[in-house]
Amino acid sequence: MIVIVLAGCTPPQVTQALIQVSITADGKEYQVQLPAGSTAQDALTRAGVVMGSLDRASPALYTVLSGGSHVQVVRVREEFYVEQAVIAFGNQTVLNESLPAGETRLSQPGVNGLEETTYRRVYEDDVLISTSVVKTVTLQEAVPEILMVGSQTPFASLPIPGRMAYLVGGNAWVMEGTTSSRRPVVTTGDLDGRVFSLSADGKWLVYTRSSSEENEINTLWAVKIDQPTPLIVDLEVSNVIHFAGWSPEMSALAYSTVEPRPTAPGWQANNDLYMVNISQSGGLGEKSLQLEANSGGVYGWWGMDFAWGVDGLLLGYARPDGVGLLDVRLDEMRSLLDIMPFQTGSDWAWVPGIGWGPDGKVIYTVDHVVKAGVPSAEESPYFDLVAIPLDGGAPVSLVAEVGMFAYPSPSPVQPLVVSPATEASPAVIENAYQVAYLQAIFATESSTSRYRLCVMDRDGSNRQTLFPDQGSAGLDPQQVVWSPAPVGDPARLMIAVIYQGNIWLVSPADGTAQQVTGDGLAARVDWR
Repeated sequence: MIVIVLAGCTPPQVTQALIQVSITADGKEYQVQLPAGSTAQDALTRAGVVMGSLDRASPALYTVLSGGSHVQVVRVREEFYVEQAVIAFGNQTVLNESLPAGETRLSQPGVNGLEETTYRRVYEDDVLISTSVVKTVTLQEAVPEILMVGSQTPFASLPIPGRMAYLVGGNAWVMEGTTSSRRPVVTTGDLDGRVFSLSADGKWLVYTRSSSEENEINTLWAVKIDQPTPLIVDLEVSNVIHFAGWSPEMSALAYSTVEPRPTAPGWQANNDLYMVNISQSGGLGEKSLQLEANSGGVYGWWGMDFAWGVDGLLLGYARPDGVGLLDVRLDEMRSLLDIMPFQTGSDWAWVPGIGWGPDGKVIYTVDHVVKAGVPSAEESPYFDLVAIPLDGGAPVSLVAEVGMFAYPSPSPVQPLVVSPATEASPAVIENAYQVAYLQAIFATESSTSRYRLCVMDRDGSNRQTLFPDQGSAGLDPQQVVWSPAPVGDPARLMIAVIYQGNIWLVSPADGTAQQVTGDGLAARVDWR
């Protein structure tokens, strides 16, 4: 009786409704019954249809189905295949003044490269839907064909003292004896011109080569050029942007480094200084640290420049906020001139050029001058050429509003007869010299202005504008160089300058200028 009563109290069982769903997959049609509220995934599971990792269903697997729903399964697969293709080599034409005009010579044969491309093909139900490139790898770089074309021009040959080294098309050449006697000494084609400097005796050239290695802007090299076959030495130094130069003693080389950065200007300066001795056979001594890495003052991220004094014991230094001396014996720095840093408003900083008088008693440089009425001191457009006496005197302004890229360059000593010899006394001869510098054509816009070559006596007197002529396009900013001794007949000191890609020799004595190269590719020149 109790069992009957309890049974009467149990609620009636409700049978869950079923829905009919159709499925299309792999070219087949499936019909399945599912409880109401089932998803598309449930339907495929009931039909025994397994989805691959790339397959897709319509509607999506999480969709709740209703009676009469249809689930479409699309089978997706991918294929990868590789193709190799030839990279055709390019052609380069390089002017060469060692060949007669019009004559051609194959300097470097071209070699095709090889490129490998990986493709991805996507199929849906065995129908090709898309093809895309996954990656491309260069298995072999193409080597361009280089054709040398003669550009020998009928410039008059001029006898020259010492050696003149110049940079053309990424290669280093030397003139010796006469301006028509030329030979290549480095032909790698990758000299970047950051450093290009002869030793005091003209036997060694230090230079930088661009680099494609990661975290390496360039590398530092030296070549001994006083022999028929140049001796090239890897100095095992990288990332030299502002300075590398030979001591007047010629056996020691000083250099400063930077750290590469992905942002402009591409580096962070260390503002350091190292020295290394190099034997005549190319052997390297131990590298010694003369100036530890430091902030470099205001805008020190750009970097410092240096210039050796005549005694090999002092270096002049220049940085955006001042000029001073570094004593390599004592590892001490002494400020000579505080400069108001120039605000360029861009990713570069201005550093004044410096030049040592040949007697080692004066440094010539450029000062950033603030005048009344200038809204911002750091943006003042005025720059004066100044002389800094090293005996403790105050800097003296020699040329006002010369422009920021004046780059003063003192000449060798030029003996000057102060009073001729008489029967009673010998001649009085003074060790005089001149200073070459660049004068901005538009002095208050000197960051973008072109310049003219000027010269003056060491005290700023007898100023004259030499080159180019009025009305002609001006010079690009550069460090001009003096001949190490008088040139030609009549004998006179000359100044080598690069104008429109060619080297010109300019005489301060009579103002004459002679073009000595004609390929339009010269980028740097030094003369010792």
